[in-house]
Amino acid sequence: MRIVPVLTAIVVTATLYLLIMERETFMAFALGQDEVSAEDTTAIPATDSAEMQAVAQNLVRVVVQSSESEEIDSAVQLRGETEAAREVQVMAETTAVVISDPLRRGSFVEAGQEMCRLDPGTRHTNLAQAQADLANARAQVPQAQARVKEAQARLDEAQINDNVAKKLSQTGYASETRVAGTQAAVVSAEAGVEAARSGLETTQAGIRAAEAAVAAAEKEIERLTIKAPFAGLLETDTAELGSLLGAGGVCATIIQLDPIKVVGYVPETQVHRVSLGSLAGARLTDGREVRGRVTFLSRSADPETRTFRVDIDVANADMSIRDGQTADILIASAGTMAHLLPGSALTLNDTGDLGVRIVESGNIVAFKQVNLMRDTSEGVWVTGLADKVDVIVVGQEFVIDGVKVEPTYREAAQ
Repeated sequence: MRIVPVLTAIVVTATLYLLIMERETFMAFALGQDEVSAEDTTAIPATDSAEMQAVAQNLVRVVVQSSESEEIDSAVQLRGETEAAREVQVMAETTAVVISDPLRRGSFVEAGQEMCRLDPGTRHTNLAQAQADLANARAQVPQAQARVKEAQARLDEAQINDNVAKKLSQTGYASETRVAGTQAAVVSAEAGVEAARSGLETTQAGIRAAEAAVAAAEKEIERLTIKAPFAGLLETDTAELGSLLGAGGVCATIIQLDPIKVVGYVPETQVHRVSLGSLAGARLTDGREVRGRVTFLSRSADPETRTFRVDIDVANADMSIRDGQTADILIASAGTMAHLLPGSALTLNDTGDLGVRIVESGNIVAFKQVNLMRDTSEGVWVTGLADKVDVIVVGQEFVIDGVKVEPTYREAAQ
């Protein structure tokens, strides 16, 4: 009754014997062929012989594509939007009532064109008063100058009398009292000269104060007319007739669209590939393509996105490009040597690095990390490989580094 276990043991023993001791004979039998001797291998086709050797050596068969690097025009791809070159809220610098008819939004204004005019009130009267004070101050100048001359003449006279008294005193014809009196007169005359000069300076200071008052009054009147700081489009209506504008009140918002900016944000991994003056292009959402140059590259990263702002100036003479349109941006960079490979050839290693598996000398597999440059309909452009490599395009997921494989080569176009 124990014959079944005995038969099972015999079968297992025979199988192990064939797999271990008669491996080559067993493999040949499994392929449906007689045992092949070394002398008969020349009669077997090369392909069948390679298959038999691959099976005999437990080699994994993979499809390999030979690739040579090519120089491609490298471009930094960004997503951005258009932005007005300038946008300003034109504000009032004084308080008054608007007395001009409003300009409607969308109107084009030239630089210096009047947008809002304010009621002057009593400002012209204040200017006239300041001008009168200036004239009065200037009229006092001749009188102050005459006082200086009069004081100087008295000083000269006192000095002459003092000199005469000193000489007479030396010959005994004048007393010391007289000499002391003439010296006191000289000191008094000098003080008079200083006082007259001080009065002249005070008069001149009064003139400068009056001139400042006139300038302030004129400036206040000038502020009554609010003008466009540059040529552009009104984004809002100007202030309505009869409305009260205080200092800091908005007359209108004006934007400049020619040239217009295309703004994007460059990742920190690619910022070294962008430089001022680089050629750039952008495709707008309506399909239009525009070109310009990089005019600004931020030196400070955005703290939240770790990206750097880049501005591209684009001509917009017809004002057809609007502020805030979405744009796909390409910024030209130096040419790069890269390989064009099928996207399916890309794989990940155990640490999550993107790369490909290649066949090196001796048909040994190795993983090489790559950088993805561009994704096209023909395949992906990658960098980080040698100029010539044999890339596994089929079967790369079934092998690991250091494994020997049996490669089958195919053309890149297949």
